[in-house]
This record gives sequence, C-alpha cells and structure tokens, in this order.
Amino acid sequence: MTGWMRVEMIWERALRNEWSRAFLLALVVLILLHVFVIRFVTVRSASMFATLRPGDLLVVQRWTIWTGIDRADIVVFRDPLKDSEPRWRRPLLVKRVAGIPGDIIELRNAGLFVNGAKAVQPDGMTLSHLVRLREGADASAFARRHGLPDALIVPGRSNLETALNGPLADALANDGSVVSVAPMRLDSGGKRHLFPFSPSYPWNGDDFGPITVPKRGDTLRITVMNLPLYDRLISVYEGHRLSNSGDALLIDGQPLTTYVVEKDYYFVLGDSRHFSADSRYWGYVPEDHLIGRAALLHRR
Repeated sequence: MTGWMRVEMIWERALRNEWSRAFLLALVVLILLHVFVIRFVTVRSASMFATLRPGDLLVVQRWTIWTGIDRADIVVFRDPLKDSEPRWRRPLLVKRVAGIPGDIIELRNAGLFVNGAKAVQPDGMTLSHLVRLREGADASAFARRHGLPDALIVPGRSNLETALNGPLADALANDGSVVSVAPMRLDSGGKRHLFPFSPSYPWNGDDFGPITVPKRGDTLRITVMNLPLYDRLISVYEGHRLSNSGDALLIDGQPLTTYVVEKDYYFVLGDSRHFSADSRYWGYVPEDHLIGRAALLHRR
C-alpha cells in the first residue's frame, strides 16, 4: 500500500466520525472568518495616542479591503519597510488614512490639507505642547488632576512638555495653576530622514508636501529630480528593476521617461502627530499591505 493510499484511508475514517467532521468544519469556518471577515489586533505603540492606547484590543474588519477604505479610517497594515520578511510575517501597524489614491496631501504647521481643503482634525489627535505653571504650583498635583503621567514631572522645573489634544489643552489652559499652554513645533527646515529623503524636497514633520498619492493607472512623468518619490514604488512594491546608463534612467533595461502605476496606494498618519513614524517617514502604503479597517473593541 502506497503512502498516498494510507493518507486517503485515514481521511476517510476521520470524515466518517461525526466529531472529526464537526472539528474540520469549525476549522474551515475560523480560517474563512480570519481571512475574509474579522481578526483581532492589540495596539503596541503610542503613535495613535490619545485615540488608541497601548494594550487596546481592536477588531479589524477584513472585508473593507475589498469594499473600500476611506479618508479618516483607522487601518491595520503590514509594515512596508520589512522587505527581508515574507509579507505575512511582517509586523502590523495601526494608523489613520490621511489620503486615498489620487489625493493631494499637504501638512501646513501640522494641519492636514487634502486636495487644498483643510481636513477635519480627529478628536484624539495630539501635538506636543509646552505647559508653563505658575511659580509655587504643585506640579505633581497638577499632573494627577489632569491624568498626566508622573514621568513628565522634572524636579525644580515649572514647565511640562506633553502631547495634548484640543480639549485637554483647553482644560489645562483654564487651570488656575497654568500661565500658558502653547503648541510646540518640530524642527524647521528640510529633514533628510523624511520621505523622500532628498534635498530637493525640503520638508519636515509639520510642513510636508504637497504630494500626490499614487493611483492605479496614473501615468507618472519620471525624472532624475522626482525619482525619489517613486523609486521604492517601482522597484520594491511593483517589482521592476531600476538602473541608469549615463544620465538616462532605465526600467527593466529600457528607457524610463513615464511609468503607469500598477497598484493603489494610501498615505497614513498617526494621531499622535509628533510621536508617530508614518508616511512622512517612509512613504506610501500599497493596497496589498492593508489588513482592514480597525475599531476599538476593548480598552485595557
């Protein structure tokens, strides 16, 4: 008797057993639910604070990657930078969609503009603030009163630096112990560690863009100047070989002057705007990296 025949006999006996059939059916249903319907994810970073906190349990709606992701959706996706790992093993990240395919995204003084119009700010979005306390104020009591972490308290200092959303900043400003509450800015000037890592794009985390989110079917005019915006898209996400011959750019050995985008892409931001590594730092999220739209299920 061959090995395949023995395997077939074992399966036949298993399927004759009612409990075995029930187990196999339940396993198939669970796999289908995981792939097509829902899965559960735990938040592990503070990049979405105060909307989401480390330890929060999210339910991820898997079907939304087929029915559509929209602006302001909170999404879970595979880390686009972990090229050395198979996609299914890459870490999961949680951010908010700032731009969908075809949108023009710009940050001005940390405010988000989409297609030229100022976007509605998420309730939980936080920026770094400097809180100045009156002389003699009890900083520890102040922090406890507003639920701020004790780690913010530096002995001998009357200033606190913390991430605040609008309502909390207003509440602190109305506290009698406070002299002022003022938003802080990230360092001005171009930052070479931000996407697209080129001196031709002198952007920083608060003033970024304008940048167009690539859309399937878009025809891009490619030059040496704008290649940093698209080189990873073309070579990593869409699998082509980029090279040069003298001053000429080549794709798969052929001259590259225009390129037709093969996938849809998204631009994402963390709600904790000054404490988030997001599309400002590594660029677009390809559609095939998305896991689904997320919603808070349980707060620890």
